Amino acid sequence: MTGGLGFIGSNLALALARAGASVTVVDACYPRHGANPANLDGPDGAGIRRVTADCADPAARTALEGAEVVFNLAGQVSHIDSMTDPAFDLDVNTRSQVALLEALRWVAPEAMVVFTSTRQLFGRPQYLPVDEEHPVRPVDVNGITKHAAEQFHRLYHEVHGLRTTVVRLTNVFGPRQRLRDDFQGFLPIFIRRALLGQPISLFGDGAQERDCLYVDDVVDCLVRAASTEEAVGEIFNVGNDEHLSLRVIADLIVGAAGSGSVEMVPWPPDRDAIDIGSYFGDSSKAKRMLGWTPRTTFAEGIERTVAFYRAHLDRYL
Repeated sequence: MTGGLGFIGSNLALALARAGASVTVVDACYPRHGANPANLDGPDGAGIRRVTADCADPAARTALEGAEVVFNLAGQVSHIDSMTDPAFDLDVNTRSQVALLEALRWVAPEAMVVFTSTRQLFGRPQYLPVDEEHPVRPVDVNGITKHAAEQFHRLYHEVHGLRTTVVRLTNVFGPRQRLRDDFQGFLPIFIRRALLGQPISLFGDGAQERDCLYVDDVVDCLVRAASTEEAVGEIFNVGNDEHLSLRVIADLIVGAAGSGSVEMVPWPPDRDAIDIGSYFGDSSKAKRMLGWTPRTTFAEGIERTVAFYRAHLDRYL
């Protein structure tokens, strides 16, 4: 698994280890990314092998040898960072992915490869809900580099026969997400501010809608994608059926934390330039082909998330 010390990767690695799988995680541990060694603490993580390497490094290639399933979650996810340092974003999200696919051709050609992409590549939605046929028009460098990585996974399937599938994720939240800064999306920012008793700043009127997805539902989807032969060569949009405004999301977080507040502020120019408005996806293809459905409401998920961070806040701030 690449990106295995990060938020989604660590939750997936622990779930696989609990199910009896032999798990190796590869993570570059870039300082501004989500890797946190504490994410694999505890008895469930004791048997997980850890390799510190970029996907393009020889150590990653060695770790891939003979793999049966590769969950490819590595990447740079900050949209703001992608605009301030586009070359790094391209290097991490595209060049390293090509190197990984090249390695897989030779050391694990039969492996099932599940690549996690992002809804950000669609840009500003032309219609809602957004399905897999929606035009791709990214509004930032991150969306472009992730889409390029998607296309390389498709190409390596069609030309070289690799068994790849792509899962495009929406706003994922839950335990083990990086909270200490503003580089991992709006949800950890909201959660951190509420837990610290600080105001959550909403840009504009807070009416934009999102479909937030609890990490356990993401883990379930990724495992199903890896174990469904019909998923090979396919792309899936994966989100929640529950659509909430940012104002409602912020209010629910403050309520779960029992602290913090919500304030309305004008849009900063750098955020306004890459804002996409409301977004929620159509997950009907994943439901139909993978037998998957999101089971956790935002209110349920945020209660669990806040409880986790209250018990382990020193590891994430």
